[in-house]
Amino acid sequence: MSVMTDKQAYAAMFHFLEEHWKRTKSDDVGGLLGAMSMLQDGPTTADPAIAHDWRRAVGYALNGGQPGTLQFK
Repeated sequence: MSVMTDKQAYAAMFHFLEEHWKRTKSDDVGGLLGAMSMLQDGPTTADPAIAHDWRRAVGYALNGGQPGTLQFK
């Protein structure tokens, strides 16, 4: 299994969502992508809360979050 850095995993998630948006033109996904976009003048996201949420999600995955528990309820 390959191991990704946080930045690579973020890029993979962004790409996944962007491809989904291209197919669906979902306003919600488009808004999320806008908030997730990296600012050109610094290493942060357009919405700083997204970076915090991403770090929490990475922590969840690294501390035992399992694919079997990833079910939308």
